This record gives sequence, structure tokens and C-alpha cells, in this order.
Amino acid sequence: MKTYSPTPEDVRQDWYVVDATDKVLGRLATEIANTLRGKNKPEYSHHIDMGDFVVVINADKIKVTGDKLNQKMYYKHTGFPGGIKSKSLGEMLEKKPELVITTAVKGMLPKNRLARKQIKKLKVYAGSEHPHASQQPKTLEF
Repeated sequence: MKTYSPTPEDVRQDWYVVDATDKVLGRLATEIANTLRGKNKPEYSHHIDMGDFVVVINADKIKVTGDKLNQKMYYKHTGFPGGIKSKSLGEMLEKKPELVITTAVKGMLPKNRLARKQIKKLKVYAGSEHPHASQQPKTLEF
């Protein structure tokens, strides 16, 4: 008996839509990362991009536990001395709620070339409208 090893021709990528309303950020990001990697499929292989496309809507309506709205900070650096900038999670949800979910999911993917391809399959929108209706995405429930 031979060991089955999938090839890129065997990959079937579906589209899923996730409603982030009242979902906890970390638990939502974990499920999305698993779907992007393809770990929910029985033929999963770690060296091939087996994952599906995920469309997240209502990103501005996520929930967090505890006092993370004030305590969790997002940092970026301009590249100049003394150029570190910080924003709290509450500020980020007001200005760029898409970036909050994208950053959480990206942190749960491995740091390699394959993960850079997989994060491109994540589409996040603040409202309930998205331009991917022609792909006929299925609803993904957790």
C-alpha cells in the first residue's frame, strides 16, 4: 500500500463567508486560520496550500473579553528614531476594524512563504456587504 500525498492538482478551494457579529476575536481568528490552511480537510498536507477562501463580514461588531478594548495595544514604527506609534484595540475598531481581524489571523499562521500566500485568501469587510457574491460562498459556522 502506498502513502497518499496530495498534489497541487488535487486541491479544491471553496469560498466561505463568516459573520463576525458577537464572536470573540481570538476564537474567531483560530477557526479562520485553520480554514485558510486547510486543516479542516481530511487530505490536509502541510507543504501545499490546501486552504479555502474566507470572507469575513461585520468585522466592526466583534467582541473581546476583559478590558482588552483599552489594554491591548497595536504598534507600528515609522523607521525614524522615536517613531513608534501605538493605538488601543478600541481605537483600531473605530478606524480600521478589518486590520484587527487580519492581524489576529496572520499571527496564527506560520511565518513562511506558504503563509504569505494563505493570508491573501482572507477578505475582511467592516459592513455586511461584500463583492464576492459571484463566488457563491457558503456560510461557515463555528
